[in-house]
Amino acid sequence: MSARGLYTLTLRLALPFVLARLWWRGLREPGYRAHLAERFGRYDKRPSRRVIWVHAVSVGETRAAATLVKDLQRRYPDHSVLMTCMTATGRETMTQLYGDSVLGAFLPYDLPGPINRFLTYFRPSLGIMMETEVWPNLLAACRERGVPVMLANARMSTTSARGYLRFASLSRPAFGAFSAVCAQSRVAARRLRLLGAKGITVTGNLKFDADPNPEKVEEGKAFKVALRGRRVILLASTREGEEAMLLDALGEDDGALVMIVPRHPRRFEEVAALLAERGVTFARRSRGEAPHAGRRVYLGDTMGEMAFYYAACTVAVIGGSFQPLGGQNLIEACAAGVPVVFGPHMFNFQEATRYALAAGAAIQVKDAEQAIRMARELLRDPQRCASMGVAGTRLCAAHRGATERHLTVARVLLRASAPR
Repeated sequence: MSARGLYTLTLRLALPFVLARLWWRGLREPGYRAHLAERFGRYDKRPSRRVIWVHAVSVGETRAAATLVKDLQRRYPDHSVLMTCMTATGRETMTQLYGDSVLGAFLPYDLPGPINRFLTYFRPSLGIMMETEVWPNLLAACRERGVPVMLANARMSTTSARGYLRFASLSRPAFGAFSAVCAQSRVAARRLRLLGAKGITVTGNLKFDADPNPEKVEEGKAFKVALRGRRVILLASTREGEEAMLLDALGEDDGALVMIVPRHPRRFEEVAALLAERGVTFARRSRGEAPHAGRRVYLGDTMGEMAFYYAACTVAVIGGSFQPLGGQNLIEACAAGVPVVFGPHMFNFQEATRYALAAGAAIQVKDAEQAIRMARELLRDPQRCASMGVAGTRLCAAHRGATERHLTVARVLLRASAPR
């Protein structure tokens, strides 16, 4: 049996467990129980125009794709843009960012039947997979049908590359099936080439081109003014277990307001319960509660408002970096002119991390305790905060342009796939 045949068999055997997990997650996030037929390639939104298809697995990739999607819509008004994702939060973010301007759907499981139904139904002229999305059956089916697929904003950590190489007989044909690859950096390009990818162009990171929601920025600034000089430490996009570590490191109340914004909505109640158990006084953004002087923590339990939180804070501590989870997007904080502190595990953002450290826009620490200590040092040093903030905005301005470079690659592929 071929490697892909064994992969397909494994997926089929795992499907009952995958569906059980989907149903279980739906207890907390009902979006996982919606549109179940789409996960098997059955849809009810057949477009009347040619389709450019963009796949962004979850929230981060959906946001990273924003500038590219909007420019594709502007330059190809005769096409519909279909956006697919895999998570309920990704779909919610898709609705927030694009509304009805795109067709939204779940990508089916990577099984031949569902994949072929998906491709037959939408007949995409071009597929764009964001960052690290590599599905062997999907890519093989696209190649067989002559559908060009590009890997956009591609990144590849050392750990991920080693993982793919372990299953080279499956992964190399998949990477080789991409018609083009737009890599974030030369390092990522080199790793992708070793994995079998061809047609690689170093385009930079689309996240540097993102523009924050101006209304949320103004709202955040007004919130900051209302605090009357009270300093704010933002714990941004925290992951499982990190809130406890960071709260332990806070120690005595020094008057600063601590904003906690968990990465996943399903954990909002979990973090609220953690704060209550510890006797921490807190306000909740979702309830419109104000962080009065007696409330030490402000829980950011809302979606799509990172522009607000970054505009409202004095220093940002980036989550996902205090456990081996790869970190979260630090570019948003840099673009907002906010000093950035993060932990040792930033392997999903290696290039941006290196740029930010070299520019003096960020500081890397060894653990949560050191992160809180450093954040407090920055609060006491407004001049250093300001210089780090300026360094961050300059860094982002210097690295803009990835969207245009992606569009150049997409244009070539669309021309090649155009009906004659």
